Amino acid sequence: MTAADTQLDRRMEQLHIWGPYGLLGVSAVLAAGSTLLTDGPDEWRIAGVLVAAALALQLWWHGTRPRRPGRGRTPSRAGTAYYVVRWAIAFLLTWFNPLFAFYAATGYMDADELIPGLWRRLGLFASAVTVAAAQTGGLPFHSGGQWAAFAGLLVVNFGLQALVAHVTEQEEQRSRDRATTITELEHANIALRQALDENAALHAQLVHQAREAGVADERRRLAAEIHDTIAQGLTGIIAQLQVVTNTPDRTQAGEYIDRAMKLARHSLGEARRSVQNLAPVALENDGLPEALKKTVGDWAERTGARAEFTVTGPVEQLHAELSATLLRIAQEALSNTSRHAHASRAGVTLTFLGDEVILDIRDDGKGFDPLAVRERTGTGGFGLDGMRARTERVAGTLTVESEPGHGTAVSARVPLVLLPRP
Repeated sequence: MTAADTQLDRRMEQLHIWGPYGLLGVSAVLAAGSTLLTDGPDEWRIAGVLVAAALALQLWWHGTRPRRPGRGRTPSRAGTAYYVVRWAIAFLLTWFNPLFAFYAATGYMDADELIPGLWRRLGLFASAVTVAAAQTGGLPFHSGGQWAAFAGLLVVNFGLQALVAHVTEQEEQRSRDRATTITELEHANIALRQALDENAALHAQLVHQAREAGVADERRRLAAEIHDTIAQGLTGIIAQLQVVTNTPDRTQAGEYIDRAMKLARHSLGEARRSVQNLAPVALENDGLPEALKKTVGDWAERTGARAEFTVTGPVEQLHAELSATLLRIAQEALSNTSRHAHASRAGVTLTFLGDEVILDIRDDGKGFDPLAVRERTGTGGFGLDGMRARTERVAGTLTVESEPGHGTAVSARVPLVLLPRP
């Protein structure tokens, strides 16, 4: 409620308190002057008694009425009784002198706060009867013209007061609706603040969980990167040095030592690359097809097995993460072939097929039962589980087909994501 509304309510409260006193005094003064000129002492004494009764009634109500300033006061039985008795006194006073209609008009002022519900209209009608009768000349009427005038004045008085009462009730209803709306908005704001606080807490929790999941995933990725680079390089170096120890020919031993040194330099480059961004060294200057071709060639030279690399479909520049994933899978598959399959021949095929890329690695080794393979090998390698994790990280799938004595085929299918244009 605004300051203007509060001030208006205070003034209306003062009018309801002191208005009846003022109208009773004005009516008494005007009626007393006219009574001295036209009426006898008996009527004057009766009117005096009624004025005293009206003043006593007003003083009683002044001390009894609830002190609740503001519009929308709740009617009570005491207020209704006060209204009825006051109307009766005003009716009798206008019977003796029509000038007491000023006092009778007080019924228009406070019917809304004294009479409940539909009875309010009846109270306004009763006050309109008293005022219209006084305006017609006072009761009793002595001619049909007075009755006709009374009927017209009654319709006018009651119609105006009913219209004012209706407008007042509508305004009160709007005020109540506004108050209800404000209360609901306050509750909604409180609920919204609580929801925002809960969302903020939930967001913080999700961020924390995502950070933990990211850290765990990054640890797994780092472990796989180290396994696919440094560990494989060291394995190759050890294999070359073991051959050296069993080779009496110094010239041939020198070749194996050169291969070991080459693998050592390659592993060192991979280690430095892993520290920087974990991207394979082979992809630093070449695309995936070239890197796979060199990887297959190096593997064939190192193991002495026959190896072929084939590219089918229109070659595309793949996203760096996609290229690194497929290269690591090929390296791991070829490493498994040399360590476990004892194959004499291997083939690697890279296929660009519409919206996906397929990498196939096949060998003619001794094969195995895929269902019997553990997730991690006894030597600490990641094996098929590591390749499958890499493939799933880029929304791909890994398929392994193998049978004891009939070789192995590994196929990785990933969505084709192109390298962003600069």
